[in-house]
Amino acid sequence: MGLEDKIKNKRDEVKGAAKEQVGKDTDDRKLESEGKTDQAKSNLKQAGEKVKDAFRKDWPKPDT
Repeated sequence: MGLEDKIKNKRDEVKGAAKEQVGKDTDDRKLESEGKTDQAKSNLKQAGEKVKDAFRKDWPKPDT
C-alpha cells in the first residue's frame, strides 16, 4: 500500500500546484491559498511515508 499512497500524495501535490497557478493567473487569492495548503498537506504525508519506509528497512526481520 506504500506505493499507492506515494502516488496519491504526488498526485495531490501536483493538483495543489495547478490550483495555486490557476489562482495566480485569475487573481483568485483563495484558490491560490488552497493550492498552497494542498501542497503542504501532500508534503507532510510524503514525509510520513518516508518515515514509515525508514522504519521498515531498519526494523529487524523475524527469523524463519
